[in-house]
Amino acid sequence: MTIASILGAIVIGAVIGAIGRLLLPGRQAIGWILTIVVGIVAALIGTALAQVLGVQTTPGIDWIELVMQVVLAIVGVGIVAGLRRGTSV
Repeated sequence: MTIASILGAIVIGAVIGAIGRLLLPGRQAIGWILTIVVGIVAALIGTALAQVLGVQTTPGIDWIELVMQVVLAIVGVGIVAGLRRGTSV
């Protein structure tokens, strides 16, 4: 892994996490750092899931893979926000 690929994963994760957070109705009690982490995890899992399901890699944007990543980010943000809401400091 190069520094460029790590930075690319962070940027893509931030975008995926932000889209997931924006599409999730209601207010989420998590910060942007946690949103980025959820987005990175969702992007990695979405890519792996797309490969397992045999989604073809195409030149340009892989829309099916992107939709999978965003859906996973929505679910992830919802779970993390629910867990954070359940804890009191």
